[in-house]
Amino acid sequence: MTKAYDALIIGAGHNGLVCAFYLAKAGLKVRIVEARDVVGGAAVTEEFAPGFRNSVASYTVSLLQPKVIADMKLADHGYRVIERPISNFLPQEDGGYLKLGGGLERTQKEFARFSAHDAARLPEYYEMLEGVADVLRDLALKSPPNVGDGFKTLLDAARQGRGLTKLSLSQQRDVLELFTKSARTFLDSWFESEAVKAAFGFDAVVGNYASPDTPGSAYVLLHHVFGEVNGKKGAWGHSVGGMGAITQMMAKVCTQLGVEISLEAPVARVLVEPAPAEAGGGKAVGVKLVSGEEIAADRVIANVGPKLLYERMFDEGDIAPEFRRRIKAFKAGSGTFRMNVALSELPKFTCLPEPGEHHQSGIIIAPTLDYMDKAFLDAKQYGWSKKPIVEMLIPSTVDDSLAPPGQHVASLFCQQFAPELPGGRDWDAEEDKAADTIIDTVEAHAPGFRASIVGRQILSPKGLERKFGLVGGDIMHGNMSLDQLWSARPVLGNGAYRGPLKGLYMCGAGTHPGGGVTGAPGHNAAQVILRDRGFFAPRWR
Repeated sequence: MTKAYDALIIGAGHNGLVCAFYLAKAGLKVRIVEARDVVGGAAVTEEFAPGFRNSVASYTVSLLQPKVIADMKLADHGYRVIERPISNFLPQEDGGYLKLGGGLERTQKEFARFSAHDAARLPEYYEMLEGVADVLRDLALKSPPNVGDGFKTLLDAARQGRGLTKLSLSQQRDVLELFTKSARTFLDSWFESEAVKAAFGFDAVVGNYASPDTPGSAYVLLHHVFGEVNGKKGAWGHSVGGMGAITQMMAKVCTQLGVEISLEAPVARVLVEPAPAEAGGGKAVGVKLVSGEEIAADRVIANVGPKLLYERMFDEGDIAPEFRRRIKAFKAGSGTFRMNVALSELPKFTCLPEPGEHHQSGIIIAPTLDYMDKAFLDAKQYGWSKKPIVEMLIPSTVDDSLAPPGQHVASLFCQQFAPELPGGRDWDAEEDKAADTIIDTVEAHAPGFRASIVGRQILSPKGLERKFGLVGGDIMHGNMSLDQLWSARPVLGNGAYRGPLKGLYMCGAGTHPGGGVTGAPGHNAAQVILRDRGFFAPRWR
């Protein structure tokens, strides 16, 4: 067996790198094993056609925690994010368009073209959303109270609940509605224009295989607004060099602290030292790689999703049957389909054909909530919609390092594609058809788009699982539903980054606060590990 480490991390995605950083900074001997030939997990930049590079999976920045950016001193290593001039651009079915962002007054003026009522309501809506988002920001870098820890659970819950008690009654009602209502029901209570509701409702179906009519979908809307870019809350931007530039910087910082990173080192299984239940159960003592190498470690920390970890990396008897049953019921599958396309020219939208700020924003093809609902219903029945939900970003408009002069790359982030196709069909045989449907959808709004494509990369839900280990193609490592959040992510009683075995921890998006390039799970898991090791006493003591 290879020499022992204080901590062995499975997966060199951004959360694994963040966790490794904090552990190594505290003096632990850390090794990361990564299945792929590059660090970064789903946050990588790759050449997918000759001369064309793009962020392959995750593709835009907002949720990365400012504390993580500062602690890792990423700015010293070239971290730079260019903000979008406006947030989103939504072509409409009647040939018009709606722009969202660029400041309150400008957005109000835009909304007034659709509804004077909605323009007047916008400041109050933003104030409401920001008030609730502040509560989430406060909780994001805290370990949830772990149910089953007795008095400590009560103290942790009381301490973290203080933020809610400071909210007014009206704000507490807003929190309840956002966590329980559907996006449509919630937005109907604020706005009357279908275009305006679509502009906000789109966030409710991102990485969420559900209809905007599904109860709880309003929370997913909220999850996408509590980030910030360059100190501006709620803003989104492009990382110069793509998302892979961020994780390459993180890897550099980690290696400078002595972290060992092994690439092309997939894990076959976690090694467990068995013990009877009365002795507290078994203990994770290392991993065995597919190559046959065994690595000993005092702690095994998984930066992979709960489904991948517990259903594929343990022998049958290593995990208690009850816990296995719970993980089997853990819902995963975000309904996401990713494409990257190389373009000879910018798309010319019928409603706004000339180059402009809309090409530097999120281009959303989902003009109404009904359109989004239909896309979900079609996916349930057929596998995907004839008119899918498409978000296009063209990062080469602000970062010319990604494409040859005069040409461009575009990310197509598409929702409501069944994780498993009905009727026993296989994504490997169907993904080209689905990709063509996506191109047709863009072509309907930007004639000539298909002819401008000189290369494309396709990642169906199955492709995302094969390439990145995202079970069911789930970009969040598990649904962001009310029953799989906070202390119940992934399982109640193991929601504070500790696994069901001694020495086993989790630091990925399948833990609180969930998906997105945040770094929060990695940060929080490291604090729990250090606390367990006695580096600092819990506040409750």
